[in-house]
Amino acid sequence: MKHLLIFLLIPMMSFAQQGNEPRIQEGQFTFDTDKPFKLLTLDEKVDAPVVSKKKKRKKKVFYGIKTKKGFTRKGYGDKMTLELFYVLKKRDEKFTGFARDIFWYDYKRAEIRKTTTFDPKKGVLLHGPYKKMLGDIVLEEGIFYKGTKHGRWMTYNVQDLVQNKSKYYKGWPKESYVTYYDPNERKHLKEVTPVEYDEKNGYYYMLFEDRRAAVQ
Repeated sequence: MKHLLIFLLIPMMSFAQQGNEPRIQEGQFTFDTDKPFKLLTLDEKVDAPVVSKKKKRKKKVFYGIKTKKGFTRKGYGDKMTLELFYVLKKRDEKFTGFARDIFWYDYKRAEIRKTTTFDPKKGVLLHGPYKKMLGDIVLEEGIFYKGTKHGRWMTYNVQDLVQNKSKYYKGWPKESYVTYYDPNERKHLKEVTPVEYDEKNGYYYMLFEDRRAAVQ
């Protein structure tokens, strides 16, 4: 009987020792490394703008930021295109990150522009839902976050068939690989390799800590 108890205790002790070991899945890594990860793995939901939730829902507030509605018209008759969009209510507010393309409304030209830099003296950043139409036909629709493409973007032909569908995170395709100077907070980008449809799309970027491009 004594031998039987010893025999039963040995595997139980062995099991307890194994249970104290940390469980690490194969291929797992922590954010305190320089190993790049896809923006697609971020937990934030970017498919739709976050409207402030209060007793009375505020209009023109997206991602907690106040905006103003705007539009542009180009062409005449059946060829006229209409762009419906929102811009930041505070004109001097800037995008604090780094993006290869910045979208803003130029007051002098009365049109939406896409540039690599932005001067708040010349216009204001787009922020919130965007829609481009030809008559009653939607050609393009998506969301902007402080002048950058954010969330789901769709383009259509005149037959209302989907031509392209993409997802972005603050200006970058969501399949892109990134590293951060502060991997826990993820506020200061270090490296970006744009990837879209499983293929590299554009140039590799390495940034200084002050968000200036070091290598492009």
